[in-house]
Amino acid sequence: MSCTVANDPYFLGRRNQIIAIAARHALPAIYFAREFTASGGLLSYGASLADANRQVGIYTGKVLKGALPANLPVWQPSTFELVINLKVAKALRLEVSPTIYALADDVIE
Repeated sequence: MSCTVANDPYFLGRRNQIIAIAARHALPAIYFAREFTASGGLLSYGASLADANRQVGIYTGKVLKGALPANLPVWQPSTFELVINLKVAKALRLEVSPTIYALADDVIE
């Protein structure tokens, strides 16, 4: 059995609790942001929050310079990250395939 944590700010704010529950039940979980994996989660795949925050800054700058928000294009994420925590994989007795390992943007050892 495994679990996927949905992309929601509510979950991001409670990531340590969610990670602790997954660890307590030895439940492999996939998260939507690297912050989960950096905090002790197994694996994350999703849009880069750092890139999204940069885009918010760019849009804010354009609006402050007089651009009308309705005239700005809709931004969609283009940078996605796969992050694997090998410590957690080892604790869960999971083997990360070489293909997944090679595709990872970041590996926490």
